[in-house]
Amino acid sequence: MTAKSAAAAARATVYGYPRQGQGRELKKAIEGYWKGRVDADALRATATELRRTNWRQLAEAGIHEVPTGDFSYYDHVLDTSVMVGAIPERHRAAVEADALDGYFAMARGTQDAAPLEMTKWFDTNYHYLVPELGPDTVFTADSTQQVAALGQALALGLTARPVLVGPVTYLLLAKPAPGVAADFDPLTLLDRLLPVYAQVLTDLRTAGAEWVQLDEPALVQDRTPAELNAAARAYRDLGGLTDRPKLLVASYFDRLGDALPVLAKAPVEGLALDFTEAAADNLDALAAVGGLPGKRLVAGVVNGRNIWVNDLEKALATLGTLLGLADRVDVAASCSLLHVPLDATAERDIEPQILRWLAFARQKTAEIVTLAKGLGGGTDTIAAELAANRADLASRAGSALTHDPAVRARTAAVTATDGRRSQPYPERAAAQRAHLRLPLLPTTTIGSFPQTTELRTARADLRAGRIDSAGYEERIRAEIGEVISFQEKTGLDVLVHGEAERNDMVQYFAEQLTGYLATQHGWVQSYGTRYVRPPILAGDISRPEAMTVRWTTYAQSLTAKPVKGMLTGPVTMLAWSFVRDDQSLADTARQVALALRDEVNDLEAAGTSVIQVDEPALRETLPLRACDHPEYLAWATEAFRLTTAGVRPDTQIHTHMCYAEFGDIVQAIDDLDADVISLEAARSHMQVARELAGHGYPREAGPGVYDIHSPRVPGADEAAALLRRGLEAIPAERLWVNPDCGLKTRAWPETRASLENLVTAARTVRTELSAS
Repeated sequence: MTAKSAAAAARATVYGYPRQGQGRELKKAIEGYWKGRVDADALRATATELRRTNWRQLAEAGIHEVPTGDFSYYDHVLDTSVMVGAIPERHRAAVEADALDGYFAMARGTQDAAPLEMTKWFDTNYHYLVPELGPDTVFTADSTQQVAALGQALALGLTARPVLVGPVTYLLLAKPAPGVAADFDPLTLLDRLLPVYAQVLTDLRTAGAEWVQLDEPALVQDRTPAELNAAARAYRDLGGLTDRPKLLVASYFDRLGDALPVLAKAPVEGLALDFTEAAADNLDALAAVGGLPGKRLVAGVVNGRNIWVNDLEKALATLGTLLGLADRVDVAASCSLLHVPLDATAERDIEPQILRWLAFARQKTAEIVTLAKGLGGGTDTIAAELAANRADLASRAGSALTHDPAVRARTAAVTATDGRRSQPYPERAAAQRAHLRLPLLPTTTIGSFPQTTELRTARADLRAGRIDSAGYEERIRAEIGEVISFQEKTGLDVLVHGEAERNDMVQYFAEQLTGYLATQHGWVQSYGTRYVRPPILAGDISRPEAMTVRWTTYAQSLTAKPVKGMLTGPVTMLAWSFVRDDQSLADTARQVALALRDEVNDLEAAGTSVIQVDEPALRETLPLRACDHPEYLAWATEAFRLTTAGVRPDTQIHTHMCYAEFGDIVQAIDDLDADVISLEAARSHMQVARELAGHGYPREAGPGVYDIHSPRVPGADEAAALLRRGLEAIPAERLWVNPDCGLKTRAWPETRASLENLVTAARTVRTELSAS
């Protein structure tokens, strides 16, 4: 096919779409099912209607080929585990008794069976359920869900393409099951898994699939020759099947690198590549292998992870370069649109001109369709769209919101000394012990306590004008009083005020900083039914006034025990926002750090002796290629130190991280120079404690003993057992006792019971230590 005919044949498609619905109907239906208010049939009916709505929106916008299989009740990797029969033994009976309840048991756990481990999907804030595999794993094909979704789309008269997690990525994301040797490599199961994928492909072909997409994002990471050989073998075998649909292998989030020649040579009919995160690298690599003659190329030229309008002329130039490198070039977003909100037009509180800078899923879909039209018919066919796009880009570039000379001058004046504590850690530790007088194995929580219906109602009433500020603040004071009273009665050593006034750990601060925009309906799935509204970091950042001092000081007035000040760190403020793309992340992080530094100093001046600056996104934002790690970690750790280094030696700085693979960044954790770090550890059975010990981490640490992402209440014996395991790696004088994460999403009954058990476990182990 010539470049001209390839352009004429261009089609618009996407890899996935937001699942929740405009009003988060899926979240409400699932949580209603968990509480017994919604039955299984009603839940399934809601899911069916949401899929239908999504596909119709896509088709009406001009998308030629809609995705199926991207919709999930909880997580698409968990769906893949069900598809291939990789059910943990502890959940098998539940799945066999009731497939839906068993599915949710794997995700959330039960009182008798722990859930699957949860961690971040590459460098996004989406969490997936980690497959548990071992040498005895037996895979069995169950394509029921995938075939049903395809059938629903085809019945609507749509052209549909099932989207599956590819077999290589699935195994590379997996971990050894409990009881399996830690050095077991799940990739050794590839030959056992491929026949199951072959059966699923056959089932989908029989059900009417012309194309099936197999997502292999793990191949954009650094991969060994053995792993690349496994990918070659996988697609040689799957491509060699006779009774199968056409195969489109997709990668995203970074450059494909050494895996591109492997996939280009594979007997598959198409590749889908990201031309936003690594456009030049993927273009050069594609040209170096001689393109994809006779194959389909799906070009991800619209950023699927951020919310700024695309530069349509730049994207068209990229698409034009790709013509001639493939038999057919189609247009798509760089990845699934799962990572952005649904529709920017729902926002009523953002200035109309600024709103034109933003593209959520529906607007990105329109951009994709426009680009496909322009590629196929020439720029004259989209002249009006190009003119409007140029005006929107110019409006943003010239806006006073994006440039504050005072902020830029302060940032430019930062020196290396500003990022260093006045004394080394051993001297600080001695000063802090003398000042705080905490017991061995001090107990604390991560920060938030349950956000009750009453609190959410009070916040909604304030927004709607049903109560005034005085009435709202009275409710917050009462909640803080209850939280402090509970912690004192339970016996916790370092308390928190509970964050009753906060809607979200990033949004709360964003709403009080200049340069940020907040949305009302910009919901994005973080995990399961947990949806967040990432704020939009649109301009230069500063702090007009104190943000947390008032409520922290009030909480401290209610108790003689130390109350932690609670802040979200600069890297997480970036990672969990839609960050500006018109300057470097390092520059933006430095601006945020200086604003937070002012807050840290004000907390200390108000008498706060323990200040926690959370950085759960430090590992999440780590670039996917090792060669890019040093530059990122240098500015990320500098930003944390810039936030925290201005305090006295006897002020104890804490940080917190959760749900990521920390072994990759232990040196960076050390470089933060925090006095205490708390980390997720319950689901991973204290793995992080061993990683810290292996590094020789010299400071205090609290690996979590209570998994807060499950409704189950761990017994005191269970928490004590985890604590003893932590002591095998971390000396008692440096070990803290805490949950994995904040308690915002939990209910009060399970929170009370779990924290009481946590304190009991700490006391038990203290007694054991004193007797030894």
